Amino acid sequence: MRNDRRFFLEQTARLFSLAALSAAFPGAALSKTALYPFSLGVASGSPRASSIVLWTRILPDPLNAESSGKQPFSVQWEIAEDEGFTRIAAQGNTTALPELAHSVHVDVVGLKPDRWYWYRFMLGDAVSPVGRTRTAPAVDIMPSSLRLAVASCQHWDFGEYAAHRHIAAEAPDLVAFLGDYIYEWGQLALAHPASPRKRINESVTLSDYRARYAQYKSDPQLQASHRVAPWIVTWDDHEVANDYGNDRDERLDANFLARRAAAYQAFYEHMPVRLHALPEGPQSQRFAQMRIYDRYDWGRLARFHVLDNRQYRSHHACSAPNRGGSRSVDTGCGERLAPARTLLGNAQELWLADSFASSGARWNFITQQTLMAQCSHTPIEKEEDGRFWNDGWDGYPAARERLFHDIRHHKVSNPVVLSGDVHTFYAAELRPDFNRPVSADNPVIATEFCGTSVTSNSRPQARTEQYVAQNPHIKYGRSDVRGFVMMEVSPAQVVTRFQALADVREARSPVSTIARFVVEDGKPGLIKVG
Repeated sequence: MRNDRRFFLEQTARLFSLAALSAAFPGAALSKTALYPFSLGVASGSPRASSIVLWTRILPDPLNAESSGKQPFSVQWEIAEDEGFTRIAAQGNTTALPELAHSVHVDVVGLKPDRWYWYRFMLGDAVSPVGRTRTAPAVDIMPSSLRLAVASCQHWDFGEYAAHRHIAAEAPDLVAFLGDYIYEWGQLALAHPASPRKRINESVTLSDYRARYAQYKSDPQLQASHRVAPWIVTWDDHEVANDYGNDRDERLDANFLARRAAAYQAFYEHMPVRLHALPEGPQSQRFAQMRIYDRYDWGRLARFHVLDNRQYRSHHACSAPNRGGSRSVDTGCGERLAPARTLLGNAQELWLADSFASSGARWNFITQQTLMAQCSHTPIEKEEDGRFWNDGWDGYPAARERLFHDIRHHKVSNPVVLSGDVHTFYAAELRPDFNRPVSADNPVIATEFCGTSVTSNSRPQARTEQYVAQNPHIKYGRSDVRGFVMMEVSPAQVVTRFQALADVREARSPVSTIARFVVEDGKPGLIKVG
């Protein structure tokens, strides 16, 4: 593979061109299909008040990428106001191109706000499963409620996707997925060696990533979770490579930009997302990155500021010699404290500040990948104490300070941080200086809810309890269970439930609420109930 930045730019430009072509290119119109083509189900996402993205992929055999052939297909789609499809709201044809893994993205516009819809795809005589989706409320409306599910980190090998079955049963209005939808790793020691859910190769090429997504999306419980509601998504490291940051992976691979371009294309091919409009300027300069950060408004009730903290970040502070990636560092790592270090990149930081300033929402959900609260791995008794993981916000404290400054400067209404990545339920109160008690000049400015993983392993609970004891702003921590987060949002309060599986190895595992919290309008901070 070529290892220069031009290759990455060319590949990204090609992705945008193919996405545009799929809407106009005439594909093969079939009357009959030899094999059922919708093995990966359907999905919807990126909801606006008048539009929604519908997704599917033509692939008869999810474990055989060649099963869809090399020809383009003309795929019909319908979206209706009723499950019986007697009131069609919109319909059309689009093309599933082999260059995009026969994936289909339809950005349906002209829909009514705050409305449930049902959708399906047709190829020849084959009809896809029916998905349920909805548009956001109009921007000037204050909805009475929003039911939100939050999930992340679903390592295929480490368990069953029972969490997604329970998300589907909750019938939420919206699902927020915060990254690590797939894991790129090759063979490793499994937590559950008897599990048949195994893979042996690491994803490096475009065909590798496509195969990994197909494997994951073949799961019926994950498909059910996609069918029940629209998703808003962001990515984390494992959609590309463990602990990668910007243009560097943990191996300092000279070919990494080519690998990243392949991973980004596969992400687009398998997620219900829209690509942003092409910027002006020479093509060679237009595609330095693939932007996924965005904002989504749910009327005046909520704004979701969806962030990307992988693609634009400064490199890890105090990495091991001849390595990239993460490690724990103490306060002797002066690089960690450098004022110019950024987790979001300068452009995204400015965009987020503008998103804060322009928000008229009652609740502002900062929807991002990893724990934002400071989490020292050792007790802090004096200024020079502390040990911190350099891959998360603790590796970029100046960037966190700027974000907190923007929250206070723009008087953001009810900021709530949604986090994943660390495979642990955390509930925390955020303040400008974590090393000083709450006071008039060091108030609680936001609340954070971090979800555990859908399946991925975590640390022993005893160590998490030590972290909670050493970081008093973290009010709750559970790392010994897998599951998801459910939130009931109203103008007056947010009620959050931590939902834990009894046994992640069982597809039919029951789930229970292990903690419940309330955040009241105008009162940042946690009230634990139940």
